[in-house]
Amino acid sequence: MKTIFVSVLSVLFSGILINCTSASTHISKHADLNSGIQREWMLTSFAGYSKSDLIRNNANINLTEKAEQEKVKGTAFAGCNNMFFTAEFKNDGKVKISEIGSTLKACQDMKLENDFSKELRNVTRYSVKGHFLTLTDDQGHKMEFIAADWD
Repeated sequence: MKTIFVSVLSVLFSGILINCTSASTHISKHADLNSGIQREWMLTSFAGYSKSDLIRNNANINLTEKAEQEKVKGTAFAGCNNMFFTAEFKNDGKVKISEIGSTLKACQDMKLENDFSKELRNVTRYSVKGHFLTLTDDQGHKMEFIAADWD
């Protein structure tokens, strides 16, 4: 009887150990990606725009929504309209931005917003280094951001 009890207990313990290990591996894989990317980001460098232009227009992207099936619903702003999109960040540095849309307000100066929206559609690569995010297209054009929560 004691042998059967020990055998059953061993099997149960092994099952629990295996399940906990695979769950933590799955969670940590996505936590690493999300902890670096899922933040609010302020645009600091883009095309020929000065940093003061970017700050004055509150140019930013927000990637803090919960990831679903490795995709993040994002929002962006560059002075007039609220933009929204879906971003799929891969571990190899590739990103796919899709389902881009925006509100339809007409503002006096929309050049930054139009350029930002056009470039966001062309982004294919990303890199996160510390509190800095860089989005790049196939021609090497860059959008550089700093984490909004970084002091």
